[in-house]
Amino acid sequence: MTASTLASLTHQLLEAAQKAGADAADAMAVEGTALSIDVRKSRLEQAERSEGVEIGLRVLVGRRQAIVSASDLSERTIAAMAERSVAMARESPEDPTLGLADAGQLAQGWDLAALELCDSAPEPLPSDLESDARRAEAAALSVAGVTQIDSASASYSRRSVHLSATNGFSGGYERTSRSISAVAISGSGLGMERDWAAESRTFQSDLPDPEGIGRLAGERAVARSGARKPKTGAFPVIFDERVASSLVGHLLAAANGSAVVRGATWLRDALGAQVLPKGLSIVEDPARPRISASRPFDGEGLAPRRRAIVDDGVLTGWTLDLGTARKLGLASTASAVRGPGSSPSPGVTNIALTQGTKSRDALAADMGTGLLVTSMIGSSINPTTGDYSRGASGFWVEQGQIAYPVNECTLAGNLRDMLLRIVPANDARGHLSYVVPSLLVEGLMLAGE
Repeated sequence: MTASTLASLTHQLLEAAQKAGADAADAMAVEGTALSIDVRKSRLEQAERSEGVEIGLRVLVGRRQAIVSASDLSERTIAAMAERSVAMARESPEDPTLGLADAGQLAQGWDLAALELCDSAPEPLPSDLESDARRAEAAALSVAGVTQIDSASASYSRRSVHLSATNGFSGGYERTSRSISAVAISGSGLGMERDWAAESRTFQSDLPDPEGIGRLAGERAVARSGARKPKTGAFPVIFDERVASSLVGHLLAAANGSAVVRGATWLRDALGAQVLPKGLSIVEDPARPRISASRPFDGEGLAPRRRAIVDDGVLTGWTLDLGTARKLGLASTASAVRGPGSSPSPGVTNIALTQGTKSRDALAADMGTGLLVTSMIGSSINPTTGDYSRGASGFWVEQGQIAYPVNECTLAGNLRDMLLRIVPANDARGHLSYVVPSLLVEGLMLAGE
């Protein structure tokens, strides 16, 4: 399906909505193709391909709204969607903050070529993906100490989006993704340990070799052999780059306009206050080329812009869509995210935390004795108080050196206190949408033996 066809579908939805009595409306059409291959024990285990188009319509009748979606593209379905959504909206509660963007707020003249969201290379053949998965599996199995491969996978996806609204906005874009992953197991019986490695890129030519991905998964699994519980007490903890973004994610969730409007955030009184050490900033940049979360406009047609959510350690603002911004008497940060069947809500795209000057190993040397966390499971985060408790595994560090692998332990602390004590390394990977390095946090409570 061409971009013009998706655009035509959204315009048909808008026309039907206005004919049915809507005062305003916006419509989204999404077409997606996904292909994934899994291999196990050198044999093809699963091959899956999905294709589909989904359309969604949001109508406004006064200050009331309703949203419907469908995968049937017939004129009859489009007319029924419009009539149903208008009827639903008339029965919905009023919300004075509902409404489309003003014409002057809308994104204009974006440069899709500069964003490089879509790879023009042909879709890979299933045999190409199977070959990648087999190569990753073989490389993982070649690592001494690996006893089996839980899974090795390769996938490809292409997604086209078009958004139109009765305020005059109309725009679309296409994005691609190519990925390879492997999960390796070392040991046997109760002594089994597993770990993984994965890579994903917008452009197929940027994807690392499958052998390197599989080998890394195997090496990580073997390094975890013989894991045991660590000591109990207050210790410094390094969150490895693989998991460090979760800490920043908790801060971003607390600064989300939806949480702020509800008052359900431990940052509710922190606007303009110190939330990170001085010298550290969190910058959102939705226009980074070849990054999976980049976009030319948000879910309401506004132009995203580069902004410092935290500047020199100080929280500068909330993440807002039009609705949450109106509730708080502020301006949208062009942060609306949505799907065909959902209303806009605030969300961040590409963020980067200021990197430090030392490697993760140098941070470990500074730490002396403590825990290096490489994997986390479960969570108990109180969104109102910031109390933090998560299961973790990784490596015990003594005298600045890794001593032995650990598992079955729990970390506990308070996010506001923890984030004020972080020390970043310099190992963040620039191709991710969350560019966050390993983080050292002093004085967490650790429950082990």
